[in-house]
Amino acid sequence: MLKEFKEFAMKGNLIDMAVAFVMGGAFATVVTAFIQGVFLPILAPVMGGIDLSALTYTISPAVVDAAGEITKPAAIVDVGAFLSALISFTIVAFVMFMLITGMNAMKKKEEAAPPPPPPRQEVLLEEIRNLLAKQS
Repeated sequence: MLKEFKEFAMKGNLIDMAVAFVMGGAFATVVTAFIQGVFLPILAPVMGGIDLSALTYTISPAVVDAAGEITKPAAIVDVGAFLSALISFTIVAFVMFMLITGMNAMKKKEEAAPPPPPPRQEVLLEEIRNLLAKQS
């Protein structure tokens, strides 16, 4: 069983997939940093100064007692984080689409293999048919 597991773990496809997961995680981190640090700050002035990353919606405000202590925290929907994640997903999906399209274009189109020669019996039967057709 250990030998079988070792063979499975050392297959090229499994290692390639592990490298792809690591690279995908690193790429997602770069895209998230780009969205948060570059894209959204540039987009904010275009949208009239709205900072999308800080966009929230308060469902219910926090309850504060007389001493100023918060007894019940506010229920807040973080819309900005969702929009940032949605933009990041769209960018990652587009880049992956472009990579796969490029890889498919680079892949050599496999030439269709010529059909195998017909069996000898069929060749002989065709020759006999052709000879009979000439005699008629």
